[in-house]
Amino acid sequence: MTTLALAGDTMLGRGVGQELVQNPRAPLFDEHVVELIASADACVLNLECCISDRGARFPDPRKPFFFRAPPVAAQRLAELGVSAVTLANNHALDYGIEALLDTLAHLEAVGIPVVGAGGDLHAARRAKVIRCGPLRLRLVAFSDHPPEFAAAPKSPGIAFAPLEGGPPDWVHQAARPGADADAVLVAPHWGPNMVPGPVDRVRAAARTLRSAGATLIAGHSAHVFHGAAPGVLFDLGDFLDDYATNRELRNDLGLLWLVDLDARGPRRIRTLPLALDYCFTRRAAGAEADAVLRLLRARCAPFGTEVEAAGDLLELRIPDPASA
Repeated sequence: MTTLALAGDTMLGRGVGQELVQNPRAPLFDEHVVELIASADACVLNLECCISDRGARFPDPRKPFFFRAPPVAAQRLAELGVSAVTLANNHALDYGIEALLDTLAHLEAVGIPVVGAGGDLHAARRAKVIRCGPLRLRLVAFSDHPPEFAAAPKSPGIAFAPLEGGPPDWVHQAARPGADADAVLVAPHWGPNMVPGPVDRVRAAARTLRSAGATLIAGHSAHVFHGAAPGVLFDLGDFLDDYATNRELRNDLGLLWLVDLDARGPRRIRTLPLALDYCFTRRAAGAEADAVLRLLRARCAPFGTEVEAAGDLLELRIPDPASA
């Protein structure tokens, strides 16, 4: 049994990036978050920005947000104990191919593997196997948007996979168990922003990927956490950012997920409630923690998953797949 820490959209650009330029040692997380990540056997998160001091904004007049972090951000992720990042998302190419290639180079320099983006189509789709304690964990990442960021056979980009009609064959193949790994984690960037639960195409894709053999699916993109079903964390929520825009859905609150995992699948799932301040993430307390518990219970209820307080953490009791 090993413990995998999972975090959703982690944005080190814009305001966070300005903080890091002014003070490369600026605190980003409180001690509780840092200690929990250190206690896990591995940590995987979605990097919702590029890391570069070069490049120009992607020329799309419809795109409202552009996130670019300074090079020191890669070192800060390594110091946090991040084992791998996913880059299949709608911000990896915010500052073009040049900045994406810089991102890959900066992360490689600090020893953090990347999945979901690369210098060509093959590299962007390539799975990576990391160690999570004694477990060999294959990481697979894709995004269902935007198609303009998709890698091509001879050009850099992200692992783009539209979900209409179900995930494409290459995703199915990557999700299947194999001799290279003991377990498979699929990390999709899917669905629309600011919705309280997974939309139909996301639910259907999750069922398909579980049928293909994925050990665990851990999605992101909505900027708010969603509920959990057997083998599926539909959206991990945000982990670090510089904005709070929706007081009803509470995207100023988040979760750090701790999954006890073996080759058969998740054996135990716990979460740490988080409060996302401006460019700083801390353990939620008091009314904030109560709100996280209330929201997570409501968002898990449609899947038959119960949520109980367990000290500073919340524990999810997911129904047996046979009875779900």
